[in-house]
Amino acid sequence: MHILAIEEYGLRCLLQVAFHPGPGAMTAREIARLEGMGPEYVSRIMGVLRAGGLVVSTRGAAGGYRLARPAGQIGVWEAIRVLGGEFFPEGFCDCHPGRRRECVHTTDCAIRALWRKVEGTLRGALERISLDDLRRNEGSMTTWLDSARHSEIAPH
Repeated sequence: MHILAIEEYGLRCLLQVAFHPGPGAMTAREIARLEGMGPEYVSRIMGVLRAGGLVVSTRGAAGGYRLARPAGQIGVWEAIRVLGGEFFPEGFCDCHPGRRRECVHTTDCAIRALWRKVEGTLRGALERISLDDLRRNEGSMTTWLDSARHSEIAPH
């Protein structure tokens, strides 16, 4: 599994908006400057996030982006889904039939069962983590993730 660039950068952009210290909305140019990204790319990412209902935008001199809901109500899994990521998308098997029209394992596949379980575990963990949880620095986040109090995040 790998994290796509749009997922990583999209989460970073969301966090900039979520924890913007100033009054008002954040512009794509501000987000781009803070994240070391191109403003055009940030605008494209923010458009995806807006279409997915995670941010709202306003035009004009005081315009920019704000979260559509409080940071504690937006889960990491939801953000990744909006940004286009999916660990085991519907139809995945249709794309890997080998040399045949259909996969020889269409009706019985242990690997498919494995990927579905992995996706369910990953989804369950990431649904429990909100943007607000990501306010922590790396060390605090690691401690929080490892703590027994939050052990429901990790599979047993």
